[in-house]
Amino acid sequence: RHRLKMNMFDRSINFDALFKFSQISRSTQQHLKNVYSSLAVCMFVAGAGAYVHVVTRLFQGGVLSLLGSLGMMAWLAMTPHCPETEKKRLGILAGFAFFTGVGLGPVMDFVIAINPSIIVTAFLGTSIIFACFTMSALYAQRRSYLFLGGTLMSGLSLLFLLSLFNMFFGSVMLFKAHMYIGLMLMCGFVLFDTQLIIEKAEMGDKDYIWHCVDLFLDFVTIFRKLMVILAMNEKEKKKEKK
Repeated sequence: RHRLKMNMFDRSINFDALFKFSQISRSTQQHLKNVYSSLAVCMFVAGAGAYVHVVTRLFQGGVLSLLGSLGMMAWLAMTPHCPETEKKRLGILAGFAFFTGVGLGPVMDFVIAINPSIIVTAFLGTSIIFACFTMSALYAQRRSYLFLGGTLMSGLSLLFLLSLFNMFFGSVMLFKAHMYIGLMLMCGFVLFDTQLIIEKAEMGDKDYIWHCVDLFLDFVTIFRKLMVILAMNEKEKKKEKK
């Protein structure tokens, strides 16, 4: 038995086999590397945007940051993807990420007032959720999650109706339900968008900058919802202690 245990621990993990996605072509794997590299840069720039709002107050998160990010997104969509425009489009993507980060400012102010450590917990939680669902999409059989599209869109419609309904009633329970359902839907969108990006790339659409926008919006939405859920739970705990 002792020898059996030793053999189990002596086995080395083959990381090449672990990260081998045989169902995805080599060019698409390279495309995904570009997408995730851009996503990492976006997160860094968005973090800078959020910092600018929370610390310096130069930009106020709200309507202006929303208009800024929508404007950048429209500019990016209208700029064609080609080697000549690549640097310009990366600059626009950075601008979009910055304004999105500034837009997170008001939520962060709310969270910091309750407990600043929630931001770190929410970011780590979002990273783990995002990584798990991304790996599920990459390892799963191709197109296996694309059927989720219709269900996810129906879910978004339900959320929209729920938020409209709650504007008149102002129910905390409905708001919580909206947050939790929204979080579950966004996890589904990570699966769906990842596989959709793979399919688009396999069909020849190698616009990694625009594909990065989809995943970045998924990440930011999960992060925002997780921050609010954790902050609300913390608030309730403080009330119970009193």
